[in-house]
Amino acid sequence: MSVYILTDDLIFPPPELAEKDGLLAIGGDLRPERLLLAYSMGIFPWFDEDSPIMWWSLDPRMVLFPDKLKVSASLRQTLRSGRFQVTFDEAFDQVITACAEVNRQHQDGTWINSQMIKAYQALHRAGCAHSVEVWRENQLAGGLYGVSLGRIFFGESMFFRQSNASKVALWHLTERLKEWGFQLIDAQQQTQHLRSLGAETVTGEAFKKLLRRALQSATIRGSWSLKSKKSVL
Repeated sequence: MSVYILTDDLIFPPPELAEKDGLLAIGGDLRPERLLLAYSMGIFPWFDEDSPIMWWSLDPRMVLFPDKLKVSASLRQTLRSGRFQVTFDEAFDQVITACAEVNRQHQDGTWINSQMIKAYQALHRAGCAHSVEVWRENQLAGGLYGVSLGRIFFGESMFFRQSNASKVALWHLTERLKEWGFQLIDAQQQTQHLRSLGAETVTGEAFKKLLRRALQSATIRGSWSLKSKKSVL
Protein backbone atom coordinates (compact mmCIF):
# COMPACT_ATOMS: atom_id res chain seq x y z
CA MET A 1 0.00 0.00 0.00
CA SER A 2 0.99 3.64 -0.44
CA VAL A 3 0.80 6.56 1.97
CA TYR A 4 -1.63 9.14 0.64
CA ILE A 5 -0.68 12.78 0.07
CA LEU A 6 -3.44 15.16 1.12
CA THR A 7 -4.34 18.37 -0.68
CA ASP A 8 -6.42 21.34 0.50
CA ASP A 9 -9.57 19.32 -0.15
CA LEU A 10 -11.35 18.10 2.98
CA ILE A 11 -11.02 14.40 2.33
CA PHE A 12 -9.22 11.38 3.77
CA PRO A 13 -8.69 7.91 2.32
CA PRO A 14 -10.49 5.07 4.13
CA PRO A 15 -8.71 4.26 7.43
CA GLU A 16 -8.39 0.58 6.51
CA LEU A 17 -5.87 1.60 3.83
CA ALA A 18 -3.30 2.60 6.46
CA GLU A 19 0.14 1.01 6.50
CA LYS A 20 0.86 -1.75 9.01
CA ASP A 21 2.32 0.81 11.41
CA GLY A 22 -0.88 2.89 11.13
CA LEU A 23 0.36 5.69 8.88
CA LEU A 24 -2.42 6.65 6.49
CA ALA A 25 -1.67 10.04 4.95
CA ILE A 26 0.71 13.00 4.91
CA GLY A 27 0.01 16.67 4.38
CA GLY A 28 -3.12 18.76 4.50
CA ASP A 29 -3.64 21.14 7.40
CA LEU A 30 -4.88 21.26 10.97
CA ARG A 31 -7.95 23.47 10.59
CA PRO A 32 -10.82 22.48 12.89
CA GLU A 33 -12.96 21.12 10.06
CA ARG A 34 -10.25 18.68 8.98
CA LEU A 35 -9.47 17.60 12.54
CA LEU A 36 -13.14 16.89 13.29
CA LEU A 37 -13.50 14.95 10.04
CA ALA A 38 -10.40 12.93 10.91
CA TYR A 39 -11.63 12.06 14.39
CA SER A 40 -15.04 11.09 13.06
CA MET A 41 -13.25 8.54 10.84
CA GLY A 42 -10.92 7.24 13.56
CA ILE A 43 -7.91 9.15 12.23
CA PHE A 44 -5.61 11.40 14.27
CA PRO A 45 -2.52 13.57 13.62
CA TRP A 46 0.84 12.71 15.16
CA PHE A 47 4.14 14.24 14.03
CA ASP A 48 7.08 16.20 15.34
CA GLU A 49 8.17 19.76 14.67
CA ASP A 50 10.56 18.77 11.86
CA SER A 51 8.12 16.47 10.00
CA PRO A 52 5.17 17.09 7.71
CA ILE A 53 1.71 16.57 9.16
CA MET A 54 1.14 12.81 9.48
CA TRP A 55 -2.26 11.13 9.90
CA TRP A 56 -2.68 7.74 11.57
CA SER A 57 -5.28 5.02 12.04
CA LEU A 58 -4.02 2.23 14.27
CA ASP A 59 -5.00 -1.42 14.24
CA PRO A 60 -5.17 -2.65 16.97
CA ARG A 61 -6.42 0.38 18.87
CA MET A 62 -6.26 1.05 22.59
CA VAL A 63 -9.52 2.14 24.21
CA LEU A 64 -10.87 2.66 27.70
CA PHE A 65 -14.50 1.99 28.53
CA PRO A 66 -15.39 4.58 31.22
CA ASP A 67 -16.82 2.01 33.63
CA LYS A 68 -13.68 -0.14 33.39
CA LEU A 69 -11.22 2.37 34.83
CA LYS A 70 -9.06 0.59 37.42
CA VAL A 71 -8.86 2.57 40.66
CA SER A 72 -5.95 1.54 42.86
CA ALA A 73 -6.01 1.75 46.64
CA SER A 74 -3.60 4.70 46.57
CA LEU A 75 -5.81 6.56 44.08
CA ARG A 76 -8.90 5.91 46.20
CA GLN A 77 -7.05 7.30 49.19
CA THR A 78 -6.02 10.37 47.20
CA LEU A 79 -9.60 10.95 46.00
CA ARG A 80 -10.93 10.70 49.57
CA SER A 81 -8.25 13.02 50.95
CA GLY A 82 -9.56 16.09 49.15
CA ARG A 83 -5.97 17.11 48.50
CA PHE A 84 -6.74 18.18 44.93
CA GLN A 85 -9.38 20.43 43.40
CA VAL A 86 -10.63 19.60 39.90
CA THR A 87 -12.04 21.81 37.15
CA PHE A 88 -13.05 21.34 33.53
CA ASP A 89 -12.19 23.70 30.67
CA GLU A 90 -10.87 26.47 32.89
CA ALA A 91 -7.17 26.31 31.92
CA PHE A 92 -6.99 24.53 28.55
CA ASP A 93 -3.96 26.49 27.36
CA GLN A 94 -2.04 25.71 30.54
CA VAL A 95 -2.86 22.02 30.28
CA ILE A 96 -1.83 21.55 26.65
CA THR A 97 1.37 23.54 27.25
CA ALA A 98 2.21 21.41 30.27
CA CYS A 99 1.55 18.23 28.26
CA ALA A 100 3.97 19.50 25.61
CA GLU A 101 6.69 20.27 28.14
CA VAL A 102 6.59 17.11 30.26
CA ASN A 103 9.46 14.65 29.88
CA ARG A 104 8.23 11.19 28.84
CA GLN A 105 10.06 7.92 29.28
CA HIS A 106 11.47 6.44 26.04
CA GLN A 107 10.62 9.61 24.07
CA ASP A 108 12.93 12.28 22.71
CA GLY A 109 10.99 15.51 22.49
CA THR A 110 7.25 15.86 21.99
CA TRP A 111 4.65 15.51 19.25
CA ILE A 112 2.69 18.41 20.78
CA ASN A 113 4.45 21.05 18.72
CA SER A 114 3.46 24.68 18.12
CA GLN A 115 1.21 23.73 15.18
CA MET A 116 -0.64 21.19 17.27
CA ILE A 117 -1.06 23.57 20.19
CA LYS A 118 -2.61 26.27 17.98
CA ALA A 119 -4.85 23.72 16.27
CA TYR A 120 -6.26 22.30 19.50
CA GLN A 121 -6.66 25.75 20.99
CA ALA A 122 -8.87 26.52 17.99
CA LEU A 123 -10.82 23.31 18.59
CA HIS A 124 -11.23 24.31 22.22
CA ARG A 125 -12.61 27.69 21.22
CA ALA A 126 -15.02 25.84 18.93
CA GLY A 127 -16.25 23.83 21.93
CA CYS A 128 -14.91 20.46 20.77
CA ALA A 129 -11.62 20.11 22.67
CA HIS A 130 -11.71 19.93 26.46
CA SER A 131 -9.39 19.84 29.43
CA VAL A 132 -9.49 18.54 32.97
CA GLU A 133 -7.37 20.46 35.46
CA VAL A 134 -6.15 19.22 38.83
CA TRP A 135 -5.09 21.92 41.28
CA ARG A 136 -3.34 21.99 44.63
CA GLU A 137 -3.01 25.27 46.49
CA ASN A 138 -3.93 27.13 43.29
CA GLN A 139 -1.09 25.49 41.35
CA LEU A 140 -1.69 23.20 38.38
CA ALA A 141 -0.67 19.73 39.57
CA GLY A 142 -1.85 17.65 36.61
CA GLY A 143 -4.44 17.32 33.90
CA LEU A 144 -5.42 16.00 30.51
CA TYR A 145 -7.04 17.15 27.27
CA GLY A 146 -8.78 15.62 24.28
CA VAL A 147 -11.55 15.95 21.72
CA SER A 148 -15.21 15.08 22.14
CA LEU A 149 -17.60 14.00 19.39
CA GLY A 150 -20.93 12.29 19.89
CA ARG A 151 -20.44 10.06 22.93
CA ILE A 152 -16.73 9.33 22.46
CA PHE A 153 -13.80 11.20 24.00
CA PHE A 154 -10.53 11.08 22.06
CA GLY A 155 -7.81 11.35 24.68
CA GLU A 156 -4.75 13.23 23.47
CA SER A 157 -2.37 13.64 26.39
CA MET A 158 -2.07 13.90 30.17
CA PHE A 159 0.59 15.10 32.58
CA PHE A 160 1.29 15.29 36.30
CA ARG A 161 3.54 17.34 38.53
CA GLN A 162 2.40 15.67 41.73
CA SER A 163 1.82 11.97 42.33
CA ASN A 164 -1.56 10.65 41.17
CA ALA A 165 -2.68 14.04 39.79
CA SER A 166 -3.18 12.81 36.21
CA LYS A 167 -5.05 9.75 37.50
CA VAL A 168 -7.32 12.04 39.50
CA ALA A 169 -8.04 13.93 36.26
CA LEU A 170 -8.84 10.68 34.47
CA TRP A 171 -11.14 9.50 37.27
CA HIS A 172 -13.10 12.74 37.20
CA LEU A 173 -13.29 12.57 33.41
CA THR A 174 -14.69 9.04 33.45
CA GLU A 175 -17.24 10.01 36.08
CA ARG A 176 -18.38 12.94 33.94
CA LEU A 177 -18.50 10.76 30.82
CA LYS A 178 -20.54 8.06 32.55
CA GLU A 179 -22.98 10.70 33.76
CA TRP A 180 -23.43 11.92 30.17
CA GLY A 181 -23.74 8.45 28.65
CA PHE A 182 -20.38 8.38 26.86
CA GLN A 183 -19.48 4.96 25.55
CA LEU A 184 -15.74 5.14 24.98
CA ILE A 185 -12.42 6.89 25.48
CA ASP A 186 -10.08 6.48 22.53
CA ALA A 187 -6.60 6.08 23.99
CA GLN A 188 -5.06 5.62 20.51
CA GLN A 189 -1.65 4.06 21.15
CA GLN A 190 -0.85 1.11 23.34
CA THR A 191 1.10 1.80 26.53
CA GLN A 192 1.59 -0.29 29.63
CA HIS A 193 0.58 2.69 31.77
CA LEU A 194 -2.82 2.95 30.09
CA ARG A 195 -3.29 -0.81 30.28
CA SER A 196 -2.65 -0.67 34.04
CA LEU A 197 -5.52 1.83 34.26
CA GLY A 198 -7.95 -0.52 32.54
CA ALA A 199 -7.46 0.32 28.88
CA GLU A 200 -7.59 -2.55 26.40
CA THR A 201 -6.91 -3.16 22.72
CA VAL A 202 -9.56 -3.80 20.11
CA THR A 203 -9.21 -4.53 16.42
CA GLY A 204 -9.53 -1.75 13.89
CA GLU A 205 -12.83 -3.24 12.73
CA ALA A 206 -14.18 -3.37 16.27
CA PHE A 207 -13.10 0.22 16.88
CA LYS A 208 -14.88 1.34 13.71
CA LYS A 209 -18.13 -0.19 14.99
CA LEU A 210 -17.71 1.39 18.43
CA LEU A 211 -16.97 4.74 16.83
CA ARG A 212 -19.96 4.55 14.50
CA ARG A 213 -22.29 3.76 17.39
CA ALA A 214 -20.87 6.55 19.59
CA LEU A 215 -21.27 9.12 16.82
CA GLN A 216 -24.98 8.40 16.52
CA SER A 217 -25.51 10.57 19.61
CA ALA A 218 -25.46 14.36 19.51
CA THR A 219 -22.26 16.16 20.47
CA ILE A 220 -22.23 18.14 23.72
CA ARG A 221 -20.55 21.24 22.36
CA GLY A 222 -19.26 24.20 24.31
CA SER A 223 -17.37 24.63 27.56
CA TRP A 224 -17.58 21.75 30.02
CA SER A 225 -16.93 24.11 32.91
CA LEU A 226 -19.62 24.01 35.58
CA LYS A 227 -19.71 27.79 35.21
CA SER A 228 -20.74 27.61 31.56
CA LYS A 229 -23.79 26.56 29.61
CA LYS A 230 -23.39 23.75 27.09
CA SER A 231 -25.22 23.15 23.82
CA VAL A 232 -26.12 19.82 22.30
CA LEU A 233 -25.55 19.65 18.55
